[in-house]
Amino acid sequence: MKLGVNIDHVATLRQARKTIEPDPVWAAAICELAGCDSIVVHLREDRRHIADRDVEILRKTVRTRFNLEMSVNREIVDIAKTIRPDQATLVPEKRSELTTEGGLEVKSNLNSISRVVEILKKKGIAVSLFIDPEKDQIEASKKAGAGIIELHTGNYAEARDDKTAKAELQRLKDAAAYGTELGLMVNAGHGLTYQNVSEVARLKGIEELNIGHSIISRAVIVGLDRAVREMKELIR
Repeated sequence: MKLGVNIDHVATLRQARKTIEPDPVWAAAICELAGCDSIVVHLREDRRHIADRDVEILRKTVRTRFNLEMSVNREIVDIAKTIRPDQATLVPEKRSELTTEGGLEVKSNLNSISRVVEILKKKGIAVSLFIDPEKDQIEASKKAGAGIIELHTGNYAEARDDKTAKAELQRLKDAAAYGTELGLMVNAGHGLTYQNVSEVARLKGIEELNIGHSIISRAVIVGLDRAVREMKELIR
């Protein structure tokens, strides 16, 4: 199984002091040297962490796969068309949220999402949709033309008891199987940590886990290289 490392929180730390360090571009290079399989950043409409400059440089320097998380906002879509990341992952976005809350509502926004998917695909960008592990959202993602889905693991990660965790894990298992059946590449992520990642990593059909906060948090204590290597070993 592959590991994508989200480096948004490196930029969050930089923006806390409005300075030039730590540089997420440097962090990406360390993550790649430590064995990650892709670099993930979310270019938010309010630029609260990752900036345009970061995206531009990362596109030139990332040597694995550059995955740009983004909303369907026209300005952001235009930037993606220019930058041409290897992959674009469409996610829901609210100005007030601390982090992404839930999956993209594809079914009820099928036309608008389909248009963005088509625009990005014409630029040679692989498109993924970040969705809740629900059958109707998986089917809608297929209709929208996406070749990849990323299952939202937040409900599993935030489960307060074993019964709930097992139920959410089964939802992820069923969703991964159904997505694979429909011919979609299936990834997963959100809220995964060193303590809860192993069960998700065992699920058949999931090809990559995208993890950010937990890795960057551990990197503060043990260093980024070690933090990435430890997570890679856990999911391996």
